Amino acid sequence: MKVVFIFGGLPHYYNFILNKLNDETGLDVTVFHPEINNGSLGKSVHQDKKNIRFNTVALEEVKDLFGKNYFKNLVPKLKEEKPDIIVIGWPHILNFYSSPSIYTYIKANNIKVIEKSIPYQLPSLQDAPRFYRNIDKILNENLQPIATKSSWSTLKYWLLTKFRKFQFRAVDAHVCYVEDAYKIYQSYGVKRENIFIIYNSPDTQILLQASKQIENKPPILPPNPHRIIHVGRLVKWKKVHLLIDALPDIIEKLPATELLIVGSGPEEEALAKQAASLGISKHVVFVGAVYEPTELGRYLNASSLYVLAGTGGLSINDAMCFGKPIVCSECDGTEKKLVRDNYNGYIFETDNVADLATKIIAVLSDPLNINKMGENSLDIIKNEVNENIVIEGYLRAFNHVTNKKS
Repeated sequence: MKVVFIFGGLPHYYNFILNKLNDETGLDVTVFHPEINNGSLGKSVHQDKKNIRFNTVALEEVKDLFGKNYFKNLVPKLKEEKPDIIVIGWPHILNFYSSPSIYTYIKANNIKVIEKSIPYQLPSLQDAPRFYRNIDKILNENLQPIATKSSWSTLKYWLLTKFRKFQFRAVDAHVCYVEDAYKIYQSYGVKRENIFIIYNSPDTQILLQASKQIENKPPILPPNPHRIIHVGRLVKWKKVHLLIDALPDIIEKLPATELLIVGSGPEEEALAKQAASLGISKHVVFVGAVYEPTELGRYLNASSLYVLAGTGGLSINDAMCFGKPIVCSECDGTEKKLVRDNYNGYIFETDNVADLATKIIAVLSDPLNINKMGENSLDIIKNEVNENIVIEGYLRAFNHVTNKKS
């Protein structure tokens, strides 16, 4: 079976899943991706075109009337590849069903289309009017409004809602990261049996193997039972600034507290200046970007608690693979399956620095509970959310749209 994924890039974390789909399931996987990163992926997202074992096709990416990305010359490439199934996500799905040539081609050739989504910042049909009336409250990764209130934005998002009502039902199935998808997509008229919850996961087998490999390696940092770690791109919507704001209160209770920041991005200088202005620079360590699993694992092993103060998801999975308790806020929805209050961590009130500090102190003040929460994190990864669950979810969706028994 030939499956074409249409993505906005080749993010390193998802290549592992695609490798397994290609190698272990009998599928023939190809990814259509932009020749250059034209904005579909966020700033500083690490892409890896070396460690892949599936086919790739680079296409020119341009913007439509609404400023959304789409691929030019898509139909000729589809004719070359002859896929049985196409898996496609935002924003390319917009052009897919607004272009008569693409729509006609896939229908004429009985190509099945599956939409891949979180879904994040997607309102139900009933909530859409209220949601988009507050368009200036919906923020991008720079924590800026995605649009300003105007007659044009009202019309644009009204048209988008109408289009989605058609498009969501036009695809053959949806693969989604969170259970909320059932309620959201059903509100647009999608049948429940066409919605598949596959969750989101890195290749946990690689990470668990890395964890074993570094067990007998010397610590990468001096021991500190009150070391916090954050892993991710340094962009505004990761909200590392909230974590730095919380540090003085944490340090007052636990003076040895240290924040390890693993990642790079445009906010690094501002975060360093923020720490200096608060007089806590010696408590904040910038490591830079780390992608190699064993090296990342050594930094996680040297820390007691993983904290994500803003939007994200997969970094939580990574930390849980190394047995770390988690403190996070509402992220992209995936945290609802991963983080359970007082079991393997806490979810703090969004943007509430005082609550963030309180939750961190609650974890770090109890060494025995740190270990227990870490064990619970690892148990969730091994038994509930891992790459095998993701692959099984894809296969169920593929079998469903091709009417094959799983």
